[in-house]
Formats: sequence, C-alpha cells, structure tokens
Amino acid sequence: MMNQSNYTLINPQTGDLAFRYGIVEDANSFEEIQRNPFFSLIWVKKGKGKVMADFASYEFGENTLFAFAPYQPFSIQSDEALSGLVINFHSEFFCIYKHHKEVSCNGVLYNNIYSPPFVTVDSGTEQTLDMISLQIKTEIQNTDLAQYELLVSYLKIFLITAARLKMQQQELVPNDTATVKEPFLLQKLKDAIEEHFRSKHSPSEYAELLYISPKALAKITKTHFHKTLSAVINERIIIEAKRELYLTNKTVKEIAHELGYEDEYYFSRFFKVNAMVSPQTYRDTVGFAKAV
Repeated sequence: MMNQSNYTLINPQTGDLAFRYGIVEDANSFEEIQRNPFFSLIWVKKGKGKVMADFASYEFGENTLFAFAPYQPFSIQSDEALSGLVINFHSEFFCIYKHHKEVSCNGVLYNNIYSPPFVTVDSGTEQTLDMISLQIKTEIQNTDLAQYELLVSYLKIFLITAARLKMQQQELVPNDTATVKEPFLLQKLKDAIEEHFRSKHSPSEYAELLYISPKALAKITKTHFHKTLSAVINERIIIEAKRELYLTNKTVKEIAHELGYEDEYYFSRFFKVNAMVSPQTYRDTVGFAKAV
C-alpha cells in the first residue's frame, strides 16, 4: 500500500504514468495479479513470502529486488508485513529496449526466461541503492530545470547496479554436482531455443535436437527453470514479439510470419494468452505507436 511518500509523474501528452516512486508498507499491495503497462522495480527490504511470475513460483526473503516488464503477470504474497519501495517507469520515460547497450539490464533483470525475476541485495549494494533511491525521491519532488534528465540518470545507475549484482550472483551459482550433465544440457537447450525459436515451437522438436527423450528434458527443465519447456519456448517468442511491436512499425501479420506463424489470427490469440493483452493493445500502450 502506498502513502504520502508516493510520488508520480504523469505524461502530459497522454495522461499515462511516466515515472513513480513509492513506499511499500504491507503485504496486500501486490496480492492480486498485476499486469501493468510499465516496468516495475519492487524492493522488499523487510519480510518474506512467495512470488508468482509468468508460469513459475519462487520463495523470497528480505532484501529482494524484483524486476517486472510491461504486462508481465505477477503477484507477491506474504503472511507477514512487508516494507520497501517501488519504482515504476513507462517505456516512453525510459526504454530498456532502446538503451540496452547503456544499461545491459534487458535479458538480465528483465525478460530473462531462465532465472527468477529478482535478485538478492547484499549489504554493499544496499547502501548504493539506498543512496540512489534517496536521490530519486528528492528529485521527483523537484520541478526545476532538467528534472527528467536527472531522474533518468539515477534510474540508469539503479538498473546498472542491480543488473551487475544479478550477473555476479548468477556466476556464483554452483553446478548441480549430482547430475553434472544437466547444466551442460541446459546451456545446449538455451542455445537451441535462441537459434530455433522462430521455427520450432514444440518441446518435442528440442528434445529431438538434443538427443534426449521429451519426458527427460521436461523433468530437467522443470527442475532448473521452475516452469515447463513449453512455457520457456512461449516466453522467448513473446519477448521477441514485444520487441518487434515496440521498436518497429511492422504489421502484426509480418511479425507473426517472422516468428513462424502463417496464421496472423492464431498468433494474435497466442500472444494474448501469454501476454494478457492483444498485440495491438501492447503496441498502443507500450510500443511503437506511442514512441513515434
């Protein structure tokens, strides 16, 4: 729940949220499934619980920073009080797709289909993020010259710091010593999905590529990614579709064809089931139509 420490900037041209900084004070703020048309950073400083995101669920503890992309479904549940802060920003305010080389958070914090949508904040990073958060809170109340530029700068630093931390933590995760072949197989699976997601959409096709039974591959995927292989493949297709809808003026039919769908209407239904909105609604609220 937000209190008087909730500060919001509105895009005067559209009336939509551009940027928001707020305080989380209880466990009820995100219990209902969220499907927001903007990027979210939710830092739970105190408390623990369970997060449901896309097709998976994870336990979390205190000092956990969540990152959710536009229209990514999620909910956060806890039996105890939660406290922390939340930062929301629209892609018109700052777009991680356009500024990928600057902040390197797309595929790390956001749109990472192979790892949980959060990072555990260590004590050193906590001090840095606290300092940046204070600067954001101060600047969002300041209507002087260059407010937008400063807020974007602080947001970039926040995102870069969090992305670096997550990359460090991913590198420190040990291999599963009980089944040493599985991490290698999972990397082969990631590579195969990246190479073939536009043309191969079924788990059986990837099992055939990797010379493993569909049942065995399904079990390994579920164990390591907390989701089915179908969900992983679908998420990768949706991420590419969203990127095309945001960055280009290609028609939905053209995007569908490039992603291996001959039937535009079947693709639109597939997108809506997985992204919770139609391709056109996504473009109208997040993407190219609002960016030109």
